[in-house]
Amino acid sequence: MIATIKHNSRNYKIDLSQPLDISIPLTGAQNNVNAWYLGPPTIQPHKEGDFVGSVAEGAPVNFNDIWFNPHSHVTHTECLGHITEEFHSVNKSLKKFFCLAELITVAPEQLNGDFVISEKQLKYALGNKKRQAVVIRTIPNLSDKKFRQYSDSNPPYLLEEAAHYLVQKGVDHLLIDLPSVDKEKDDGDLLAHKAFWNMNGKRRKKATITEFIFVPNPVTDGTYFLDLQVAPFENDASPSRPVLYKIEE
Repeated sequence: MIATIKHNSRNYKIDLSQPLDISIPLTGAQNNVNAWYLGPPTIQPHKEGDFVGSVAEGAPVNFNDIWFNPHSHVTHTECLGHITEEFHSVNKSLKKFFCLAELITVAPEQLNGDFVISEKQLKYALGNKKRQAVVIRTIPNLSDKKFRQYSDSNPPYLLEEAAHYLVQKGVDHLLIDLPSVDKEKDDGDLLAHKAFWNMNGKRRKKATITEFIFVPNPVTDGTYFLDLQVAPFENDASPSRPVLYKIEE
């Protein structure tokens, strides 16, 4: 199905039958993607007395309990409330789900023993393009990102200057294939988070950060429409399913 979308006085055509899902699902398996020193998530039949919520074990329905942390176990979208004392819900902050996005691929560079994404790299990748959302795929881009155990591995991260640059470019939604935009062990500084939400100025309450995405290699860099949907959790973060749609020529 071809849909026509009007954006900034220009009409774009996308094929709704060709979604490009860039989320990582929650499986409940031991090799579920993981970070922040938690055990794996669980999905298992609810048990109460003689009742076991599994059709295979005689129940009329499957009735599973699910335990997970959105920051540790699944593609998730977070809002300002992730780093504020006052409560902010991503379900309240994110009200528009469809926007123009730029997918870029970046090779993190070495700095003081870490691998980082710099302002210079983002400037080179984005050029003069103005997009409401930026999707960052890092390389190497191996399929084991969907199962990687990130705890105590010091993954790549964004420099504070890079986050400031995205704000200056008017980017409201940042998506990245890492467990965090910040360094794993930074003594709670959270420089990129704070810069992106402009904690030292007028706070960007509608801006979001989506982490733990996975963009397959056949999906080429360029401009897409992004459909960013979150589960309706009243929480600082929620599992999400970002989907890209290629713009038809």
